Amino acid sequence: MTVHRCDWCGDDPLYVQYHDVEWGEPVHDDRTHFEFLLLDGAQAGLSWLTILRKRENYRRVFDGFDPRKIADYGEAKLAMLLNDAGIVRNRQKIVSAVKNARAFLAVQAEFGSFDAYVWQFTDGRTLQNAWQSVAEIPALTAESEAMSRDLKQRGFSFVGPTICYAYMQSAGMVNDHIVRCFRHAELGGGKTS
Repeated sequence: MTVHRCDWCGDDPLYVQYHDVEWGEPVHDDRTHFEFLLLDGAQAGLSWLTILRKRENYRRVFDGFDPRKIADYGEAKLAMLLNDAGIVRNRQKIVSAVKNARAFLAVQAEFGSFDAYVWQFTDGRTLQNAWQSVAEIPALTAESEAMSRDLKQRGFSFVGPTICYAYMQSAGMVNDHIVRCFRHAELGGGKTS
């Protein structure tokens, strides 16, 4: 039996694994939320496969995506990160990770968790789409624009509406698997909410 997947994952084993197991799976763990935010920001201008290949290095050098530790990074740690070929060595993106960690902690303090905060942009549920092809999937939506505006007001950076939409897709806030993909139905596609 042929397994149908979204065309974007191709046949790279790392990409296929990410597609089959993670992409679009609803996230309710704050550390995973922070990981996706940091990685989606790092991806800006690059392919997601490039970031996936560097993900384990990111986990290692960014203290397992612990926002409390990252919020305390100083110039010595930033210099070390800028010299690490295992990550995207872009000063703005690295500084953004530290800035975003501090803003993330502030959101947690205000809302009790980042999860409680971020899911408000989809009324606490996964938005179910029914795309027939990858070409139909938008780069941004009204929800991602609202999230981007609010995150920026809270001091986050590298959170434009397109990055926010990629984040929403990865965190399962939207189901953007195409209809014929086996994951579409597994993640609730076709059900009315």
